[in-house]
Amino acid sequence: MKILLLINDAPYGTEKAYNALRLGMTLQKEHPEVEVRVFLMADAVSCAVPNQNTPQGYYNIERMLKSVLAKGGKVKACGSCVDARGIRELSLVEGVEISNMSELGQWTVESDKVFTF
Repeated sequence: MKILLLINDAPYGTEKAYNALRLGMTLQKEHPEVEVRVFLMADAVSCAVPNQNTPQGYYNIERMLKSVLAKGGKVKACGSCVDARGIRELSLVEGVEISNMSELGQWTVESDKVFTF
């Protein structure tokens, strides 16, 4: 089974990215046969900016993304969203790829379930 998690919100300020990644990590832990794919759009592309420094005891989206990637998940960021926020020249979390709407469309039709956050 393939699961697509589509995140549209900034990494902090709401808990949408946090909850999406919690779901992805739980699926990977409890159902290792499931392929988890994460697509970052709009302000969620900033989830992939490295060196996030959060207060002790607070969740860290960078670490969560790395966990999903380490367990074979795939993470892509919308290229036009990256460009709109002026972060294309920044390095992203290792393993995150810049993508496009065509690839999001392909991931969508290949997925058994799509969740939006």
